[in-house]
Amino acid sequence: MLVKRITLLFFRDKANVFFSLLAVLIILALYVLFLGNMMEQSLEASLGFSSDKIGVTMASLTLGGMVAVTSITGCMGALGISVRDKENAAKDFLSSPVSRNKLTISYILGPAAVGFIMTMLALVICMLYIIANGGNIPGIGTSAYLLLTVLLSVLCGNAMVYFLSIFVKTQNAFVSVSTVLGTLIGFMMGIYIPIGQMPEPVQWVIKCFPMSHAASMFRQLLADDSLSELFSHAPPEALDEFREIFGVSFSYDGNTIGFWTSAAVLGATTVVFLALSMGLMRTKKLA
Repeated sequence: MLVKRITLLFFRDKANVFFSLLAVLIILALYVLFLGNMMEQSLEASLGFSSDKIGVTMASLTLGGMVAVTSITGCMGALGISVRDKENAAKDFLSSPVSRNKLTISYILGPAAVGFIMTMLALVICMLYIIANGGNIPGIGTSAYLLLTVLLSVLCGNAMVYFLSIFVKTQNAFVSVSTVLGTLIGFMMGIYIPIGQMPEPVQWVIKCFPMSHAASMFRQLLADDSLSELFSHAPPEALDEFREIFGVSFSYDGNTIGFWTSAAVLGATTVVFLALSMGLMRTKKLA
């Protein structure tokens, strides 16, 4: 019932839902208006030929990062409810028969449920746009991997933002924090500027940011087939370099990690941040 309460409160607040999707809508608008055209022209120039797969490829790369962004922003919108409760209703909850553990768990599972719904919505929008522009409908296997990636990215993003929300005392402060994160997250996912075109220290920061692995996993699932077609007559090194530049795969000291390594990073980060959060909540007045 507590999880249901958080979910209903979130979706009843239309402004909250809108602002949770605002970063996604901005990314989509920027891509449609001018980012997409610039990226397609850049890829055509580097390949030396034109192909209808170029548009699909660049859309998959950009919108894959967009879906990963939603897994954080969707959870942030719902976590604002826990901050509001902490500010306005702490004594009410503490005097109720609901145990602190159940309350804490509800503030973790509720935003995760909201984040999952919002991320699935963003994924559907992304897939419809890609298919409408000539992309293929994903098969059962790819769909299963996409669902797994959505789940892992939401759990990881929710755990990290929940940990951060513990230190926020007021709803106004949380709104400010959410605004800053919403602004930075597009750069951290390599959406506005390809990761490979950033300075080396910044690239390492992005590669060490757990949620950037979620964006990499989405890009692999959405763009790898069209990338293989585009670079079918190019040396393998050219494809590997392109994948690293656009954040499809990450390389550490020359060692490229795969899909399941990124999945393990998301899973391990979730466990670590949830453990830290549960430990901190033992000393807090309200979850």
